Amino acid sequence: MIARRELLTSALMLGTATMLPSFSFAQDAAPADAPADLPEIPDMVLGSADAPVKVMEYASFTCPHCANFHANVFHELKANYIDTGKVQFTFREVYFDRFGLWASMVARCGGEMRYFGIADRLFSTQREWTKAGDPAGIADALKKIGLTAGLTSDELDACLNDGAKAQALVNWYGANAKADNITATPSFLIDGEPYSNMGYDKFAEILDEKLGA
Repeated sequence: MIARRELLTSALMLGTATMLPSFSFAQDAAPADAPADLPEIPDMVLGSADAPVKVMEYASFTCPHCANFHANVFHELKANYIDTGKVQFTFREVYFDRFGLWASMVARCGGEMRYFGIADRLFSTQREWTKAGDPAGIADALKKIGLTAGLTSDELDACLNDGAKAQALVNWYGANAKADNITATPSFLIDGEPYSNMGYDKFAEILDEKLGA
């Protein structure tokens, strides 16, 4: 798992790409061009609202352990538990660095219908886009992922330059992480109980136990 303190210091030392919103990662700091009334941030959810078990994942798009979970655990969980109506799954982003925030802004640019497809692409190509060079190069690599999902260049530019949305996302993450005591990624809440990263067999064991209760 990636611990919050290990990444936050280095994140604040990173530069910003040209034209992207620049702001502090402190929860009470807002960019100069952001209005006081920030947009509401919706949760991204898969599965039926009537599912008997609720799972929430906290993850960062720049976290290698999160990418590994989505490559080796998530798809099987989705097929066996989410798609079958047993589990409702909520994904909440964690922003340990500005590149993870930018990735989130690209994923959310496609709306709820495209979000999880873009998120899957962000995780599966994480090694490529996180090493695309300077911040401007990483921003360009993220835009290319958005383009492959059918978004236009103008749409992506608008999303990535939305300072109010960026600040709202940072505030949203900070409030969620504090409320649920999230200090590392990936972290999970299963029916409100906290769990750390785990493989499919252990995850399935916990879910089956709760489903049989």
